[in-house]
Amino acid sequence: MSTSSSSSSSSSSSSSSAAAGLRLEGITVTYPGHRSPVLDGLDLEVADGRLLALLGPSGCGKTTTVQIASGLLAPTSGAVYLRGTDVTRTPPERRGAAVVFQQPMLLPHRTALDNVAFPARVRGRPRRAARASALEHLRRVGLDALADRYPRQLSGGQAQRVALARALAAEPAVLLLDEPFSALDPGLRHTMRELLTSVQREWAVTTVLVTHDQSEAAAVADTVALLDHGRLLQQARPADLYAHPDSLAVARFLGCATALPGSVTPHGRFACPLGELELPGTVTHRGTGHLVIRPEAVRLDTGPDGVSAVVRSVRPEGPFTALVADTAAGPVHALLPPGPQPAASERVRLHLPVAHRWVVAG
Repeated sequence: MSTSSSSSSSSSSSSSSAAAGLRLEGITVTYPGHRSPVLDGLDLEVADGRLLALLGPSGCGKTTTVQIASGLLAPTSGAVYLRGTDVTRTPPERRGAAVVFQQPMLLPHRTALDNVAFPARVRGRPRRAARASALEHLRRVGLDALADRYPRQLSGGQAQRVALARALAAEPAVLLLDEPFSALDPGLRHTMRELLTSVQREWAVTTVLVTHDQSEAAAVADTVALLDHGRLLQQARPADLYAHPDSLAVARFLGCATALPGSVTPHGRFACPLGELELPGTVTHRGTGHLVIRPEAVRLDTGPDGVSAVVRSVRPEGPFTALVADTAAGPVHALLPPGPQPAASERVRLHLPVAHRWVVAG
């Protein structure tokens, strides 16, 4: 029985690895002197030619995951596959992975053009051909006019674009980006996101973007993987991850501060101190759990279907107003659009749209 099960699992794993641009299988990383592993049996898969955003709090293992995928760090156990080939013990320079770090890490004594040409020159490509290819890569990131500048003559955003062009010039099997835009100002980060999306789709290179910015992950990724304490909590398309978190931990990390305790009844309603609330047909959870709803979905409602609440706090947050109101089942958090807002201690009714209700364990 165990032999049959093991054989089936191995066959399935091999097939899955062959279909993925990048697959990490059972990756564990333990440092001497540390009680807990940095990565704990991590399974992660990126479809060939797709972009995955690796999201999670500081210290959750995002950068370690990039180091494992690139070969800069060897796992304590587990395997790394690139396009179906086991590269776990393959050194970084032969692995086919290119990394862009938070800092550009350009060669200071070389021009932008020669920095981008460097990977091709290392592979033995003639200087003229390498520079011609490098110029084309600089053109793709909008910097061909600055080809003769040295890193010290470039702005932070320009240097990071050169680093991206250099990574692409290496013709990698997988492109790994470790928070490459976090040091840039908000406007430039937005520009770089658009550039990354455009270039990645044009080249169809399998890409992993490490970020702590939820909006960045949602804006650029085909799928988002949420890590915590070295484990994968959930991987899904951005819209599915935000609308349908797998657990209370995922919901709270993604900004669903409202978590009303109760249970799903046999006939598919949510029983809690507010009564039996209707649920959308997509809810599959059964038994005890928490009803979660994103704050931007909550609205003030004067109609009979609203939930009675007392305003606890009102706080401006840019174009929105953050409101917390206490209900019989617990606090509800809302991000309200511009307009007159209730005051603290005022009694209100809140609309919790059925389509945005979701139930998770926890």
